[in-house]
Amino acid sequence: MIKSIENLSYEELLEKFKVLLKANNLKYTTQREAILKTLYDHPDHFTPENLYMLVKENYPDLNTGITTVYRTLNLLEENNIATSISFGSAGKKFELGNKPHHDHLICEECGDIVEFENDEIEKLQDKIAKMHDFKLTNHLMQLYGICKKCQD
Repeated sequence: MIKSIENLSYEELLEKFKVLLKANNLKYTTQREAILKTLYDHPDHFTPENLYMLVKENYPDLNTGITTVYRTLNLLEENNIATSISFGSAGKKFELGNKPHHDHLICEECGDIVEFENDEIEKLQDKIAKMHDFKLTNHLMQLYGICKKCQD
């Protein structure tokens, strides 16, 4: 499992991806690379279907199937290269895990995601962990509500 890909160049990420594919007895393909490159070039959160459409748009000559997108995203997530936010029966949205740590505000109406960082929240989490003799190794904060656009 890959520990961290934060601040890697695309070439470094691609090398890690090729090693990961080999370790999982999977072949490197231009379709799989197109999925990785699209995630790398677009810092948004994608459903597999949205990502599939963007790959098809950016690489029209590649015969990339939706199944390849799903399998590649699952492999990337299982190995800490991508992260996801679950929307229950509506599925997941994925992002490449190469950004600095951040948390999310998620609109329950339209599904928009706002990323934010807050040092006070981070310090408070550390303080709470210490109070309970708990060693934090990771965390994920997702706050749900209704965005400004959907409130209007």
